[in-house]
Amino acid sequence: MRPGTTLLAISCAIALAACGGDDDRSAGAAGNATDNPVNAAPANSGAMDEAMAPSPETGTADPVQAAAVDQAPPIDPMLDGPGGDVTADAAMSTDPASGEADASSGSCEVTIEGNDRMQFNVDSIKVPASCSQFTINLAHVGQLPVAAMGHNVVVVETADFAGVAADGLTAGAEADYVPANDGRVIAHTEMIGGGERTSVTFSTSGLEEGGDYTFFCSFPGHSALMRGSLDFGG
Repeated sequence: MRPGTTLLAISCAIALAACGGDDDRSAGAAGNATDNPVNAAPANSGAMDEAMAPSPETGTADPVQAAAVDQAPPIDPMLDGPGGDVTADAAMSTDPASGEADASSGSCEVTIEGNDRMQFNVDSIKVPASCSQFTINLAHVGQLPVAAMGHNVVVVETADFAGVAADGLTAGAEADYVPANDGRVIAHTEMIGGGERTSVTFSTSGLEEGGDYTFFCSFPGHSALMRGSLDFGG
């Protein structure tokens, strides 16, 4: 073979090798981009962004937060009642439009209800001026025992409410959380638990027409929610 021909053949071989090497490197780079998730841009990046966007149903894109919501503790049964007592709620039906309890015609008495949610079913009691005595009947329509959710009814002048309520706590459970022989207390029932009933009858001679009177439950922590006005006369 002639020297010139030999050199030409060697040059072509080098060129072909160089071209093939470039193709191999390109193929290798493409393979690396596919096989290596660190180097490769995610093909579904748009779908990922959509998945991480806040859900219109939950309002959060964080699965940890969603799990925390699912594992949140239940509502305190002392506030929500035992299993959401529908029967007790249905029983709270005394004039729901006004929240007032009027004495039955000619009977000079009224019945009010307390439940396991620290609620009376009325916030106002009207006592007719024609009654020389008046009876308040109390029905506990809940299920919790007296030690956990006891209810009573205490009647005082509104100006004495805070003092009597505070002194009732000092008096303790043995005294039904009512200060003994306290002239500020116009009337009070005993303390009762779920499913029980009680009543108190008192003279209206010490009441003034148009006077400002309050009835409340003196069980610890209840008076903030379980109280209302007692109106005499009219």
